[in-house]
Amino acid sequence: MISHSLTLTSMARLVQIASYNTNLQGSEGVPQDLFDWLSPTLQVSSFLSHQRKADIIAVGFQELLPLHLGLSGLSTKVINNRNSHILAQIEANAPAEDRYALIAKVVNGGVALLVYGLDQHRACDVQTAWTSTGPAYMANKGSVGVRFRIPDDDGGAGEIFTFVCAHLTAHAGNMQRRLADWHHIVGTLLFPSSEGPLTLYDSTSHLFVLGDLNFRVVLPPEHPLKNAHSDLGKALSNQEAREQLKEHDQLLLERRDPNSRAFVGLREGDFWNFKCSYKYKIGEVDKYSEKRAPSWTDRILYTTYTDSPETPDVSTITNLLYTSIPGYTTSDHKPIVSLLLLPAPARAAATAAPPVLRLRADYSPTPDPRALLKRYTGRVLDRIVGRIWWLLTLLGAGSAIVGIFNFVLGLGAWGWWRSAFAKVSNGDGPAV
Repeated sequence: MISHSLTLTSMARLVQIASYNTNLQGSEGVPQDLFDWLSPTLQVSSFLSHQRKADIIAVGFQELLPLHLGLSGLSTKVINNRNSHILAQIEANAPAEDRYALIAKVVNGGVALLVYGLDQHRACDVQTAWTSTGPAYMANKGSVGVRFRIPDDDGGAGEIFTFVCAHLTAHAGNMQRRLADWHHIVGTLLFPSSEGPLTLYDSTSHLFVLGDLNFRVVLPPEHPLKNAHSDLGKALSNQEAREQLKEHDQLLLERRDPNSRAFVGLREGDFWNFKCSYKYKIGEVDKYSEKRAPSWTDRILYTTYTDSPETPDVSTITNLLYTSIPGYTTSDHKPIVSLLLLPAPARAAATAAPPVLRLRADYSPTPDPRALLKRYTGRVLDRIVGRIWWLLTLLGAGSAIVGIFNFVLGLGAWGWWRSAFAKVSNGDGPAV
């Protein structure tokens, strides 16, 4: 709920976060006009003391490009084109005096994250990180991260921002694998420091987690909408029905569990204010596929150093906007966006260190000592599998299955030719 009395101070920063699973579409994954997705401040400007663009914009993608290309490491062209496109769209809709610059971009397989900042906020100490959570640590699933510091105007240390984009294991029955993915990310998505590797929770003032987290709405057997996907899709048009259905959302239930060690300290806006972002029929604005139960798979979570571990449901970050963008129809997901107003930083001495997150006493995330080995084992397998897959797809004119058939057929033809040639060489062949 946005308050009409809300006021913005010059110190309170606006952070805009956008996430989209583009369904392996590559360069075709987003439309040319990104206004609806990347310019949401216009939707809330009437509640603000004056129209103002976000200070920081983070844009995350999952399934950025076909998997065989992602595993092969052939994502440079796609991510560079996406960066140019996004930056042009942001600046085209920003006030003339506002200019954005890319702070960092990072991609791993099909998961990518690009972070932009207004020119007057000079980011420093920029770091990127990546890790994979697929079989044998391969990058069909995984996460990427960006961390940086924005100093105070008066020379103080300022604040540290950490953004993590993730794509976790799919399907409703794989809840435990999703949780294992998250624990793996915490232990292996590491940022270097003079004191050793740091987890995403360590030494940061703000933490934002976005992406296709793949948690599902799982209804109990006795629920009247169980196995009635079309009726469930219709029910989602009603706000009251969505509020009831949220009680069966796997991620919400996990975060409510006081004994859970997943997503500790992270908060979220009222995701049930918008319809489930998955699974839509491709090409449709508002029609769900009957192959999967609709779910809020795409999420944005956050926390800040002024949040108390004693009140895990309360955040000092104001969620001004949290919604999906239904007009995008090239994917079975809808993109989501959130606009977050951070608390005004407390005045501190110019030499003070950046403030850091406070976690509950029984939770202390630690780096995995084998993180490097796991990451690069997966990376080597990515390249081997990806390049073989790419060659087979090339042989099959776009289809790996056809490529395998052509390869086997070619091997058979080569074997027959060698056998025939050997017979002719030995004089056993037909007389000429």
